[in-house]
Amino acid sequence: MVDFSIEPEFQAKLAWIKEFVETKIRPLEFIYDYDFDAPYDAGNTALRKVVKRLQQEVKGQGLWAAHLPSHLGGQGFGAVKLTYINESFGTSSFGPVVFGCQGPDSGNAEILAMFGTDEQKKQYLEPLLDNDVFSAYCMTEPQGGSDPTNLRTTAVRDGDTWVINGEKWFASNANHAAFMIVMCVTDPAAPPHNRATMFIVPTDAPGFEVVRNVGLWLDRPGSGGHPWLRFTDVRVPDSARLGEVGKGFVVAQSRLGGGRLHHAQRTIGLVKNLLDMMAERALSRESYGEVIAGKQSVQHDLANTFIEYQQFRLLVLYTAWMFDQQREHGAEGRKMISAVKAAMAKIAEEVTIRAVHLHGSIGVSNVMHFGQLTALAMHEGLADGVTELHLSLVARQLLKDYQPSGDDFPTDVLWKRKAWAAKQLQPILDEVGVTFEESRGTVDLPAVMRPVGSDH
Repeated sequence: MVDFSIEPEFQAKLAWIKEFVETKIRPLEFIYDYDFDAPYDAGNTALRKVVKRLQQEVKGQGLWAAHLPSHLGGQGFGAVKLTYINESFGTSSFGPVVFGCQGPDSGNAEILAMFGTDEQKKQYLEPLLDNDVFSAYCMTEPQGGSDPTNLRTTAVRDGDTWVINGEKWFASNANHAAFMIVMCVTDPAAPPHNRATMFIVPTDAPGFEVVRNVGLWLDRPGSGGHPWLRFTDVRVPDSARLGEVGKGFVVAQSRLGGGRLHHAQRTIGLVKNLLDMMAERALSRESYGEVIAGKQSVQHDLANTFIEYQQFRLLVLYTAWMFDQQREHGAEGRKMISAVKAAMAKIAEEVTIRAVHLHGSIGVSNVMHFGQLTALAMHEGLADGVTELHLSLVARQLLKDYQPSGDDFPTDVLWKRKAWAAKQLQPILDEVGVTFEESRGTVDLPAVMRPVGSDH
């Protein structure tokens, strides 16, 4: 049975999270410029003290690293409860770090736990879980976009080492990372999904460089947490390999589904915050002698946003429930993850634009955060695969449950359905001793509606 219920003990934790986020985390957004003073910046020791202080409160409540099972240092809450947690700080870029479940570290921790050796876990996973270091996930390339089979970065074996050459693009947090998980082509002649292998690469490795820091709209030049990277004869030992040679895609898929769900969970909170802002504005702004909340078009925007918010939230909760049933890697699970990803991008973009429009001129000004929110909303439609790819995957999976009609006419064309219905009902009529005519049923179509050559 599908169950999204919350027991009283966990409800009390959610109440604490709501108060904590509103009074101690959200204030960070308005004091610290996120593109320069990112909570990922281990070099900003003063801000790190503030973040560490808040993390201690989270740990004291038993909420640290809620995305991980208990044997990895998390709480083992499961995906449904994680939805309720993540939506609580969907309005905050600092929230995930304070709660120890920020991307890309959360996904990297998962694959280190699943595929890492004992040595790799001790060297990389343990400090990552303790939030003593940050990491990056490097898969996208300048020419590759959403096509992961178009990788050009190579790793060539040389004895007990691998030599990495190539470039990576939009590698979030690589400018603050202690290490990266890098996907490289190790066998260009192999089938597309068997060409690549994952490697752990320290950011202080000789030959590695940040070509340029890249930000989103409104980030100042030279800032931003999505840099362009270059690897020139970077050597790593074979012990840095993560998983089997040629199984990079297997490793990647183990983290991408969960990462997409986590993004969607936080987007629930973002949309709710936008709805709150829209409602306040509608009740505060007057136009032509009345508050704009009385205008039908504004009412429709508010109502549509509320309906879409509830629909999206339930879609995410259902997909999270599938994760808790260990069904995320099957065909149905992949379909639902892609459905959530596509729906997330759509609702984030549409509601953000709606909120900007409702706020009027102040909505497009630099005294509000709508510019940053718009950039992030557009980013949701690009990260982890563009929306169009996910829509196509949903359609392909959906169509596997259907068959063609078998001829030029739909199954529900009336002459087919009447013949089918008569066959289904005839035994019942025979049993009770009546005819279609006596029961005022119409079995035959008028001649003008029958196909040529049909007896039905």
